[in-house]
Amino acid sequence: MTFMNISPILKKDSFILILMMLTVPLAGELNFYPINATFRISFGVPAFLFFLLLFRKIPAVLPGFLTAITIVGFRILIEFISAKNFHWAASFAANFSSFFFYFAYACFFYLAKARRFSNRLLIIGFIGITIEILSDLVEMTVQYIFLGTTIKLTALSEILIMAISHSFIVLSFFTMIQLYEAQARERQIRKQNEHTLLLVSNLYEESIHLKKTLVNAENITKKSYDLFKGLKVLRNEETTKDDVEELRRQALKIAGEVHEIKKDNQRIFAGLSKLISVENISDYMSLHELVSIIKRSNEKFARLLGKNIQIESSVKGVHPLYHVFTLLSLLNNIVSNAVEAIHKEGTITINIEREQNWLQFRVEDNGPGIAPKHQKLIFKPGFTTKYDLSGNPSTGMGLSFVKEMVDQLKGDITVEPGLDGTGAIFTFRLRADDLKEKG
Repeated sequence: MTFMNISPILKKDSFILILMMLTVPLAGELNFYPINATFRISFGVPAFLFFLLLFRKIPAVLPGFLTAITIVGFRILIEFISAKNFHWAASFAANFSSFFFYFAYACFFYLAKARRFSNRLLIIGFIGITIEILSDLVEMTVQYIFLGTTIKLTALSEILIMAISHSFIVLSFFTMIQLYEAQARERQIRKQNEHTLLLVSNLYEESIHLKKTLVNAENITKKSYDLFKGLKVLRNEETTKDDVEELRRQALKIAGEVHEIKKDNQRIFAGLSKLISVENISDYMSLHELVSIIKRSNEKFARLLGKNIQIESSVKGVHPLYHVFTLLSLLNNIVSNAVEAIHKEGTITINIEREQNWLQFRVEDNGPGIAPKHQKLIFKPGFTTKYDLSGNPSTGMGLSFVKEMVDQLKGDITVEPGLDGTGAIFTFRLRADDLKEKG
């Protein structure tokens, strides 16, 4: 396995191991000699326990073995540099037992599976005291066997005191680290909350403008339909100059309000683009992405209306990028119309297939369906069966707009009852060449 393939956790453990082999020998030089000149208890022990708790993947035995060797070698090196009459054998005899202490400490740590309790400081403290006492006994036994040193019972109390002191140092250090981490998390959470509040505030500002454009758009839709009816009368009856002038003023007013909506939407788009860090939105998009947008937006629309509606989709065939706004206008109009038609809960299915140069879009719902007497009227401007909570009718322009756009694109659109007699199936076909980007 190459170094580049090692997981980040193992890389971190390797770094901890190197730092441990450098730090523990240095910390070990801050020491006490409670029993005799060859038996030492040092600040290396707290540092050793602290590093053993940091490892995640490497078993404690391996870093314990390597660090124990490093400690013995470091102490011999120190004596070699500082002593005038240096003897290798004497130096090794004075320091070799430290290897058994640290290696035994790591083995006991591994057998106790102490890492499981890294977040439970009191248990770690008790384990640390027990392991250190056992490791001291191992070192004393090695010194007794190889050096003939005596083991005094009075040393056991000193060992216990030093073990408690070492564990207290480690626990204090871990407590400080946990306190620092808690403060860092608190700062991070506070920063995220401030960012969220700012984001919500900006979105609320954009929603005010968006609500205004929705009201304007509804008014324009009504005025446009009134203008449509006026022009129809103008075509069938004799009109005066004043009638024509009134229609001209009405058309100019609609154009002005549409322009105002455009300016508002430009401002909203700029604000939202800044919030979501979008610098450029392409006019062409994949069908999968486009359908995903329609599904998410209409499921949110359904929840806003207090309805439980599932939207399923299927896109068959290989497709290039298609014009976003054309398909979004057509498909979203039909899907949102189905959302409004379904009473409380239901399912809407979007199926898209390609047959040579023709794209077929099929939107099926299990709502109340369309009465046979209304099927020939639903594409007529102004026809509606939907009313708001105040009893005001919808403008009835959605499906007529869809029909007009499909006709302009030289496609076709049909509606029929669902297979089981409930719901409705809208099917429209468009030529793929009219929707894809011209190369």
